[in-house]
Amino acid sequence: MDFIKAMVIAVIEGLTEFLPVSSTAHMIFMSSVFGIEEDNFVKMYQVSIQFGAILAVVVLYSKKFFDFKNVYFYLKLVLAVLPALVLGKLFNEKIDLILEKPIPIAIVLIIGGVVLLFIDRIFKNPSIDSEKNVSYKSALIIGFWQCLAMMPGTSRSAASIIGGMQQKLTRKAAAEFSFFLAVPTMLAVTVYSLFLKNWGTYGGEKKGYELLLHDNYLMLFLAGNMVAFLVAMLAVRFFIGIISRHGFKPWGWYRIIVGSILLSYLIFIR
Repeated sequence: MDFIKAMVIAVIEGLTEFLPVSSTAHMIFMSSVFGIEEDNFVKMYQVSIQFGAILAVVVLYSKKFFDFKNVYFYLKLVLAVLPALVLGKLFNEKIDLILEKPIPIAIVLIIGGVVLLFIDRIFKNPSIDSEKNVSYKSALIIGFWQCLAMMPGTSRSAASIIGGMQQKLTRKAAAEFSFFLAVPTMLAVTVYSLFLKNWGTYGGEKKGYELLLHDNYLMLFLAGNMVAFLVAMLAVRFFIGIISRHGFKPWGWYRIIVGSILLSYLIFIR
């Protein structure tokens, strides 16, 4: 993967991480279109640059993230992230196998789009408009909803937002809680992929940080995270504005159209 392709993938990550359209699916399919070989560095890169995008939330919502007097905020995030940490560890190998099969991901992208078309009708009359009013029980339930995103193509953002709306959060509050929950989730994923996970290579197994020491991988990794961060800064504000005015239907149709195009490409062209 050369520098230009790596930066395009980073732009896609920054644009889609917080949208309910599956950033992982978009990166995998773009890699397929570019003809990027799915080696271990590429897989690690696609996962770890998500943390660059997540940092945009920390900056944009810095007052909430660094309000150390509100310890309950942090406790709720810790509780909400626990299901993903446990289940992610248990099913990590199976998730890696799915990442190598883009057709199921395209199908999930379409199914998720259909769900988003009706989500505003399903969960009516929200009563919680701030993360301060989210109970510990609701935070844990939203955390379990987030685990649906372990199937690539589902979208971590979509799963946790739907979970929030099921727990009576408004669209805006559900989206923002999803943003907040992404920070510890992707921090954990990044730490795992860089320092704990063994990536099989022709020279044996290596940790993620060891892969970065080869060729220009470290430069690609750092630049990719920076690009994802900058693009995500714009995408977050854009997304909040869209769902506040139009709900989730635009994203539902987007998923259906893009998923159908990608499925057709994978079956008939590639």
